[in-house]
Parts: sequence; structure tokens; C-alpha cells
Amino acid sequence: MKKAHIFFILTALLILQSCGGLRYSQLSPEAKDFHPQRIGILPADPGSYEEARDVIDEILAGDLAGRGWFSDVVAGETMKRLIASNKDLRSAVSDYINKMATVNYSDPELARKIGDTARVDAFLLAYVDFWNYTREADEKVAKVGLALKLIDVSKGQIVWKAGHHEIEDYLFMRPRLTDVAERLTKKMFNEMPH
Repeated sequence: MKKAHIFFILTALLILQSCGGLRYSQLSPEAKDFHPQRIGILPADPGSYEEARDVIDEILAGDLAGRGWFSDVVAGETMKRLIASNKDLRSAVSDYINKMATVNYSDPELARKIGDTARVDAFLLAYVDFWNYTREADEKVAKVGLALKLIDVSKGQIVWKAGHHEIEDYLFMRPRLTDVAERLTKKMFNEMPH
């Protein structure tokens, strides 16, 4: 009888533990030796959720800066200004993102050019998958979803990529999507190499 209880408890713990991870997280083998000092956050791709664009950039930068992992975090707003004021950087970022979107290729030469021009060792790409209030299984929910890619500029390699979403149900008072996004970001960054 005692063995059955122990087996049940261990099984329940394993099930609960497996539910706590990200929907998707992939780490390259080189990530163990990757320790950037300066990281830049390229302006997020909000998809069809334009209202999330600047908010996500702020949340990502705030969380990363608060962790103290890097000597400097170049926020999305600062990167936007650098891109707007530097024709070479604007061209490199545009070409890099187009290659990533069309053929899922991280171009090493363009990544290095972005790193050299923005003076960062790595940069983060963010894609907004969800940013809305909706209904799921007859429940009203606030839903935020992100996909992130961390790029090593010295090799142009995707060191880490992850995707996850956070859902909060509600009855009357809508939760703020920024609060849901902050919880999601914390959960995702807990698995990011640094």
C-alpha cells in the first residue's frame, strides 16, 4: 500500500513538473559557451497586434536589465533610433529579418554587421503570436503569446529559440495584457542562456 502511494505521488509530481515548461524551447549545443556582455533587442514584430509593438519591447528590456546578466541591454526604443539614424544598420536589419522570414536563415555576415554597428554581442528577435482578449472553452481569457530568438552576432547563429503563451481567465475585470506579458517574459527568460 505504501509503495502505491509513493508511486502515485511521484507520478503526480512528474506530471505537474512537465506542465510547467515552455511550449517550445530549443538550445543550440554552443549555448553553454555563449556569455554575451551586451545584448540588443530588435524592435518586436507585432504581427497583427500593432498595439503590442512598443509594449513588448519595453517589457523585454525591463526584464533583461533587471536580471543583471548583461553589462548593458540596448532596449528596442534605442535600437529603433540607431536603425533610423544609420543607413547601413537599417539595411542590415531589414535584410536580416527578410532572410529570417522568407528562408529561416540567420545570415552570419548580416548578424555580424548588426552587432558591430550596434555594438552588441547578441540580439533578440521577438514575434508576437497573441495579444488579445478572447474566449476559450466558454471562458473569457486574456492571452499573450511570444516567440523569441537569441542570435550570437559573432557566428550569426541562433543560440536559443522559444515560443510560449500565457492565458489568464477572468469574469468581470479584464486583466491587463501587459501584466500577462510580464509573467510570460519571466517564464521564457528563465530558460534563456546568458
